[in-house]
Amino acid sequence: MKSRIINMLIILLTVGNIANAQLGLDKLGQSTMNFLAVSVSPKASAMGDAFFGIGQGAESIFYNPAGLAEGSSEIETVFNYTQWIADINYLAGAVSWNLGNAGTIGLSLLSVDYGTINGTSLIDPSQSAQYPSGYIDNGKLSGVGAYYFGVTYARAINNQFSIGGTVRIAGQNLGSNSFSDGTSRENNATKFVFDAGIKYNTGYKNFRFGMAIRNFSSNIKREEIDEQLPLVFTVGTAIDLLEVITDEPDKQTALTLAVDYIHSNNFSERINLGMEYKLLDMFYLRGGYQSNRDLASWSGGVGFVKTIGDYSIDINYSMSQMEIFDNVNRLSVGFGF
Repeated sequence: MKSRIINMLIILLTVGNIANAQLGLDKLGQSTMNFLAVSVSPKASAMGDAFFGIGQGAESIFYNPAGLAEGSSEIETVFNYTQWIADINYLAGAVSWNLGNAGTIGLSLLSVDYGTINGTSLIDPSQSAQYPSGYIDNGKLSGVGAYYFGVTYARAINNQFSIGGTVRIAGQNLGSNSFSDGTSRENNATKFVFDAGIKYNTGYKNFRFGMAIRNFSSNIKREEIDEQLPLVFTVGTAIDLLEVITDEPDKQTALTLAVDYIHSNNFSERINLGMEYKLLDMFYLRGGYQSNRDLASWSGGVGFVKTIGDYSIDINYSMSQMEIFDNVNRLSVGFGF
């Protein structure tokens, strides 16, 4: 059984590398509303976003909704802050409620602040002397940003298998186009977006895997062009390496290896790798790597979980290395009741 697990991990890595080599296609500029593809959890980001096979509780809503059924508390809340590139900031929150045999429901909210953006309009040819740059600066745009609100339901079919799904209303406001004839056109869009996922724990050495499809939606039409949302299909696996090398592992300590394979409509295939070391069931040290990325690569982070009676607090931080831009910092605080 151990050799089968190792072979599965090798195959997963090999298939991804072969796909990248054969396709060689970046598929750039194929999607819109790409804020939906940004990771908002420091737990996941610290592990290179290799999180679809291990995410649990309210945090998993942003990745694999099936993990919602594996929460450790009746009620869980999490608040995430992401200091993204180019002065863009993300605020995300989720709450889950375990209903026992009826399953678990969750609510999630995301808000994106794009910072200060100035609007421009094209000039009439007769104004070229007055505006040598070829456009008119209309000043700061108001109401520019993005958001979504989602409802998630997940249920554990048995002790090993769980399923989940999310329905979201996602919107993006990009101001308006101003034309030389004095007319304008709004660039706002709202869509229903769907996620679905499954998770399965084999019961052997805590080896588990998950699959999820995210951001399934109809196209958005801007001007005369139909644009897709960033549709992503992910297969993730994870295993506790300490359980592999010892017959009687300490449940308060774990060393988890996670590997995710990502197929999307706006880039060629990718592989995310992550590791998490748990000490005393309280302290967490994480690291990860994202392959085939233009900007992102290495990441790392720490976490702290403390349980007091029936209550728990969960604090996490991550830093992701970025090319060209400043590194990305994420912070989250979660509570369990």
